[in-house]
Amino acid sequence: MNRRRNMVISAAAALLSGLLVYGVYVLQLRQVKFQETVSVVVPVRFVAAGERLTTDMLGTKQIAKALYSPEMSVRGDELSGMEVVVPLGAGEPLLDWKLDKFRLLPSRSQSTFGIPRDYVLSISNGIRAGDKVMLYVSGETVNSARLFQDPVTVASVKTAGNVEIDDTKNPNLMSLANGDKEGMYASRRDANRMIDYINLNLTEDQWLQLDALCKGGRSKVVIAYSSESLNAGAPAKEQVR
Repeated sequence: MNRRRNMVISAAAALLSGLLVYGVYVLQLRQVKFQETVSVVVPVRFVAAGERLTTDMLGTKQIAKALYSPEMSVRGDELSGMEVVVPLGAGEPLLDWKLDKFRLLPSRSQSTFGIPRDYVLSISNGIRAGDKVMLYVSGETVNSARLFQDPVTVASVKTAGNVEIDDTKNPNLMSLANGDKEGMYASRRDANRMIDYINLNLTEDQWLQLDALCKGGRSKVVIAYSSESLNAGAPAKEQVR
């Protein structure tokens, strides 16, 4: 009986010893990884949202390789001229999603299309340049449905006099750049002129799909403000043509 108990105790001790050795090995391995560093780009001072980066605003910082993310920038010369989307603290690693080059211009796969007025059934009156919008199709020949799965970017919205719609005392783009949700809401509330022309950044396939549905006159699109513009947008009023 004592012999069996001693064997169990010895086996348990061996197991615990093995686990201890493995734990020490894992800790040492993690320590080695943290000792390896990588140089990332950081701002040398606080940078407000909406500012454009210059080379004298940027420096480098060594961080543990284990903390490095592919979204972090490692070459400062590639960031000059980029616009800051959200405020940046001094010494904070620059992440790709916090910067943008030309927020209102189409991407490589897109072009800016002016949507003909007779293609539009209704449009949210609170839409501004830089917003994300959802497009829906409605008409006699099709079932009402979302036209594109993902939101598209508004390049500009203008009146019949070719004037950009905005609140001159509280520009929407400035509020958007600063992440000011209250300011964006106020801009939409106070700038209540009618939208006569809207330009959207679309791919060629998206435009051809929209044009094929609407050029006969039996189908039209509803353009709705998407909360993705600021992750939590204010409800927009709908303007029916």
